Amino acid sequence: MLICIPDISGFTQFMSETDSDLSSKVIPSLLNNIIYSNEIGLKVSEIEGDAVLFYRPGKLPSLKNLIDQCIHFYIEFYKQLNILKEAHDKNEDSHKIPKTLGLKIILHYGNDIDTVQIGKHIKLMGEDVIIAHRLLKNKVPKDEYLLISENLFSQYDMNELDNKLYWDELKKGKNVYEHLGEINYTYINLETLL
Repeated sequence: MLICIPDISGFTQFMSETDSDLSSKVIPSLLNNIIYSNEIGLKVSEIEGDAVLFYRPGKLPSLKNLIDQCIHFYIEFYKQLNILKEAHDKNEDSHKIPKTLGLKIILHYGNDIDTVQIGKHIKLMGEDVIIAHRLLKNKVPKDEYLLISENLFSQYDMNELDNKLYWDELKKGKNVYEHLGEINYTYINLETLL
């Protein structure tokens, strides 16, 4: 199963440094923007304050389509940031919207994922869900990036990628997580897209 987590970076700083009236309008608008920018049939499992937990069972999309989706999330997110800055320009904190907030995206694939219905909601459970969430805490030296776990990359033939999709250099990273061990990943800076 594919897991995709677009996560708003700068969320805690923004929430603590802006008035609650502005933040209560901006953050839901950005989360909605992320959800409605989904073009590859990802399903929403949870909205987690500053992130959306998407999943997709069954056949994986092509790697090109998956990366194109992440680029689309990022570009649409920035369009929305600028719309929100203009819409709230009378608020003295409006300049903090594009200055403080950004987007990082985690992609992971795993077989150890179960879907459980709780009330009207589908909850994802299993070790691979934990791994995807832990990958949000990593050593990537950027605030805005696309991180692809080794588990997901191993599902693709790397020749499938058109080199012009690489808008920046792919870099390797790894973290050791308690109870999970070493998790390897590849990441790419998203900031150079703009």
